Amino acid sequence: MDSLAYIGSRAPVYLEVLLQGAGVTVMITAGSFLMAVFIGLTLAILKTYRLSIVNALINVYVELFRGIPALTLLFICYFGLTYVGTRLNPLPAAIIGLGLSGGAYCTEIFRSGISALHHGQREAAAAVGMKPFMTMRYIILPQALRITLPPLGNYAVGLIKDTAVASAVAAPEILFRARNLTTETFDTAFIYLLVACLYFCMTFPIARWVDHLEKKKASQS
Repeated sequence: MDSLAYIGSRAPVYLEVLLQGAGVTVMITAGSFLMAVFIGLTLAILKTYRLSIVNALINVYVELFRGIPALTLLFICYFGLTYVGTRLNPLPAAIIGLGLSGGAYCTEIFRSGISALHHGQREAAAAVGMKPFMTMRYIILPQALRITLPPLGNYAVGLIKDTAVASAVAAPEILFRARNLTTETFDTAFIYLLVACLYFCMTFPIARWVDHLEKKKASQS
């Protein structure tokens, strides 16, 4: 009973600290997600023009950054750039590292969405005098984005959990705050139980939304 009373009295303090970390986790997730989507969409569109040199460079980027662990990229951004005279703070280092890693995955997501559309739509657009840019903007992308929403949602869920690696470069997200708390209090099990609950609260709504989109898409097909 004494232990439960102690934990109950400390829970609001732990939760306040962890919620501050959750705010940083959301910032890292949002920043790296937007960066990954921008990179992925840009490179996927460029691949549709079938320029051999450009496509080769994009393929190198995709294979390279899909093959490097996200933690390694964070270390390169945080520690490695000091060798060329640049020092990033933990937060931008985490966003850039996760964004570059995610950009490789998003490139394939958008490429698959664009490739899923019948090529006859481009031919029909060209037949009525639409330029390639207009065809991509008004015909291809709106349909491709609907196709890619479920995998992008799944990527976002994974990204929230992947932000835990940012604690390795001292970004003050949830896991970093939890580690500091356990060092100070030794209430390891209870603190990490709170961490698990916070991660669940962030990922569950997105997972349900993705499930809804997949069911909606299945019903329409």
